[in-house]
Amino acid sequence: MKQTTFTIQDELGIHARPAGLLVKEAVKFTSAITIGKGDKKVDAKKIMGVMGLGAKHNDEIVIEATGSDEDSAIAALEAFLKDNL
Repeated sequence: MKQTTFTIQDELGIHARPAGLLVKEAVKFTSAITIGKGDKKVDAKKIMGVMGLGAKHNDEIVIEATGSDEDSAIAALEAFLKDNL
């Protein structure tokens, strides 16, 4: 398992557009990928779960990947978050 922590920089938090793009990025990988905020953890490959997190500006999220391509999944999602959120 690999994980990374990220603080949301976007003033609007994870809203519909970046949530959809995040899911599109996550489904490229075979690893199981979750996003967590506080004690809530959701599947990063499901738009309703990502939106349901309610991650706002300055919230800290944790992304975890478990599987054969976990290293590349974490690297790609870190890059996505830095560029989009």
